[in-house]
Amino acid sequence: MLSRRQAIATCLAALLTSGQVTWAQTSTDGPIRIIVPTTPGSTPDLLARLISPKLSERLGRTVIVENRTGASGNIGTEAVVRAAPNGNTLLVAASTLATGATLQRSIPFNAAKDLAPVTLMGWNRLVLVTHPQTGLKSADDFVQAARRNPGKLSYGSPGDGTPNHLAAELFKARTQIYVMHIPYRGSAQQLTDLLAGQIDMAPLTAIVAAPYVRSGKLVALAVTGSKRSPLLPGVPALSEVGIRDVDGNIWYGMFAPRGTPDEVIARLNGVVKGILREMESSLAQQGFEVEVSTPEELQRLLVKDTARWAELVKLQGIKAD
Repeated sequence: MLSRRQAIATCLAALLTSGQVTWAQTSTDGPIRIIVPTTPGSTPDLLARLISPKLSERLGRTVIVENRTGASGNIGTEAVVRAAPNGNTLLVAASTLATGATLQRSIPFNAAKDLAPVTLMGWNRLVLVTHPQTGLKSADDFVQAARRNPGKLSYGSPGDGTPNHLAAELFKARTQIYVMHIPYRGSAQQLTDLLAGQIDMAPLTAIVAAPYVRSGKLVALAVTGSKRSPLLPGVPALSEVGIRDVDGNIWYGMFAPRGTPDEVIARLNGVVKGILREMESSLAQQGFEVEVSTPEELQRLLVKDTARWAELVKLQGIKAD
């Protein structure tokens, strides 16, 4: 006859074999960590910190947000890739996962293969802005000025391979203009130089651009893509002014390590989507457009985006400066 301990072990083994694994059985003791591969105050960081209290409440677990920055987000992302696939370690990241892979050849992981998507979280629209001293008022003004003086105008980005960088390069490709790229190590110095008139243009997220546009310190030329930003409703989208297929807006998503059990992913997907839908109105006031998805839809978006940005890099001959 089996002892009580043997009977319990036999039951657990049967559950594991059948795949009926509960979250408690696949996770270890301790908190759930949401790793953010960007700096405090960035959009992924704000999203993670906004949802973490509700996530903790609904899962009955302590949730800690941890910033692991460096190497254009690769350090934090790799930490998640290497973590145990038990639902205890999550990643909130931007579409830099797709854009960065096109220029950074030494990345020790493949985001599309080594991460398990949980859900798309939403979008930030990018606004092409300039300093008032340029005298440029519209996207067409900028294009015509660039054509008259190839290489004279410049634009800044937070760094090589960022969504902002490749959005500007896509704009250049569609309009067939040459504008010099000035990469920065992050957005702070880029914004400082833009406000000082040291660079002529930059793609900024709508939430960053809006107060400077409203105060007259910057001039909005257009919003990338086909839709206007609710924060700047008077600024046309590029498609409205005849410049199509410049979809450079930034998406954000939650991921787990590859191999995380499907039932854990499904549970996280449902809970995070519910939280984001509840917060949709307040996030919209900050220029963030909530859009959620299935894990499979986010996987397709990541694969598609990686391929299209890689094609642009090849077409434009873009190299990391």
